[in-house]
Amino acid sequence: MSFTSGPPQTTQQYVLDHLRRAILTGRLAPGSPIRQDALAEQLGVSRVPLREALKILEGEGQVIYRPRRGYMVAELALEDFLEVYRLRQILEEEAVRRAIDKMTDEDIERLEEAHEDVVAAAKSGEIIAMAAANRRFHFTLIDAAGMARLCKFLNILWDATDVYRSLYYGQESNRERVDREHRGIIEAVRARDADALVRRLDDHRTGTVGAFSEFLARRDS
Repeated sequence: MSFTSGPPQTTQQYVLDHLRRAILTGRLAPGSPIRQDALAEQLGVSRVPLREALKILEGEGQVIYRPRRGYMVAELALEDFLEVYRLRQILEEEAVRRAIDKMTDEDIERLEEAHEDVVAAAKSGEIIAMAAANRRFHFTLIDAAGMARLCKFLNILWDATDVYRSLYYGQESNRERVDREHRGIIEAVRARDADALVRRLDDHRTGTVGAFSEFLARRDS
């Protein structure tokens, strides 16, 4: 997930950024239809860049296409959500165990800066900024492993649950939890303690899974 800053480079990028923001903030909720004619008119663009942007999001798992119904924002069944997080657990453990001894002081500084950005965005209630900083925080760890294919797979898994990010960050208690848990992760990295880091990350995911699972179970009941 990425958002451009300043004027958009292309109409497609402009539309893509708009759709990402709408999905991440919940303005386009999981399962909601994407009405292309109305959206194209609202954005002042033709259907061509809109279709191109939707195809990119479809490839990321953010939207799905249904014959005779068109595009809609993706939604996950509880078992699919749990599968995504189980795969993340397996792959992220591999990544951080490889990464922890490779991380430089500059990497740790970037990790701390990303966390500071998470906290600042949380305090101001800026969900998009918080999500972007949170992703930068985690991928500072993952990227340090130097495993490009694994990083690519993890990006796909993160994309698959972005549609639910606003539900989690929208609650103040969850924003406070992120702050505490990130601090624990940084502490484990500074200590070069791989086992502690894996435990901290597992606990971090467990809190998120619990909150999302409760929401999805209510929705599906």
